[in-house]
Amino acid sequence: MKEKEDFNFEEFKRQAIKGMYEGKPFNGEKGIFAPLLKHFLESALSAEMETHLEESKAKGVENRRNGKALKQVRSLSGEFELESYRDRAGSFEPIVLPKRQVIITEELEDKVIALYGLGMSTRDISKHIKEIYQMELSAAHLSSITDKIIPAMLEWKNRPLQSLYPIVFLDCMHYKVKADGHVSTRAIYNILGIDMQGHKDLLGMYVAESEGAKFWLSVLTDLKKRGVEDILISCIDGLKGFPEAISTVYPQTQIQLCIVHQIRNSLKFIPDKDKRAFVADLKRVYTANSEEEGFSELEALESIWGRKYGVAIKPWFNNWTNLSSFFAYSEDIRRLIYTTNPIEGFHRQVRKVTKTKGAFTSDQALQKLVYLVVRNVSEKWRLAIRNWGATLSQLYVIFEDRIKFHNFGQASLGG
Repeated sequence: MKEKEDFNFEEFKRQAIKGMYEGKPFNGEKGIFAPLLKHFLESALSAEMETHLEESKAKGVENRRNGKALKQVRSLSGEFELESYRDRAGSFEPIVLPKRQVIITEELEDKVIALYGLGMSTRDISKHIKEIYQMELSAAHLSSITDKIIPAMLEWKNRPLQSLYPIVFLDCMHYKVKADGHVSTRAIYNILGIDMQGHKDLLGMYVAESEGAKFWLSVLTDLKKRGVEDILISCIDGLKGFPEAISTVYPQTQIQLCIVHQIRNSLKFIPDKDKRAFVADLKRVYTANSEEEGFSELEALESIWGRKYGVAIKPWFNNWTNLSSFFAYSEDIRRLIYTTNPIEGFHRQVRKVTKTKGAFTSDQALQKLVYLVVRNVSEKWRLAIRNWGATLSQLYVIFEDRIKFHNFGQASLGG
């Protein structure tokens, strides 16, 4: 590496020692090591340019230096103006400090991304960085740092998936996003799968202007393209047209409508004076031992309350086929699939982080934050869900041919 001739190490040493006695910080905005770091970086960039020009010459390409450019750089050793180099061909891409990079510490960037992933505002992050590192970071700088997760996020969103998922939960959240000077609502469609090893995995995250069965169809089609050939059981809310969308892409999938959603929807029509008695009678429907018993209890519910609250009971009859799917399984599986609580639990984790946000600046800003939450909570998903061995054994009895088709034989039950 060629050293810059105008750098005086002795003078730097003298000033550094003087600064130490004067109480100046080693690092930070006026850190005494900033001049040394500046020299090392400029020397490295100069050496990289020389190497680049020699390689161009060896390839028969005419190229030469074409002046310098200045950019303000921030580091833990302080902030300084750095001379970077340009070549006439415009093909020079420095390695030590890429062209658009102005922050030169991974420790700091990792800290910013971690704080952002916890839901801290840019103002709070900037204040925290100032307190810890004595460095000022603007909202633009913070955004450029968090943008570095975008390639990883896109790779994650498009990654290949397993061919078979025993259970998949589908639901969505709604947020406000600023677009063209206006604030509009966005729906984030999330798909939480349980794989053959019993591990949770967020299979996909998609943003649209509103929730609808038509968009869910495109979401499921994307799953298919990424390798998901079959889903045994799909747990969903009561969105109209949703079961049909699933059946279009995965015709063999058994659909279970969320019982909890259906209960909430029914209770909207029940006044407080009758709510306790109605709930007690309704509970007999979904806690029955079998589908036949459950349907009999539903008819009993209608005979008691149908005249007063038919609008609360009618959807149970209309959706009974998909509400009653869980009766075919043992208690362990019933508890797992009768509600979309697993994905709603994930949504609660996301809302803990996003609750401090008003409206996001863009769809991408919204997705960045949700992706960071996924990275954080997925650390807890490394263990199989409770009683998965027994659950998988029962699924194997019911869906043996479909499981074997995907090369998941009885050996899979050992995990």
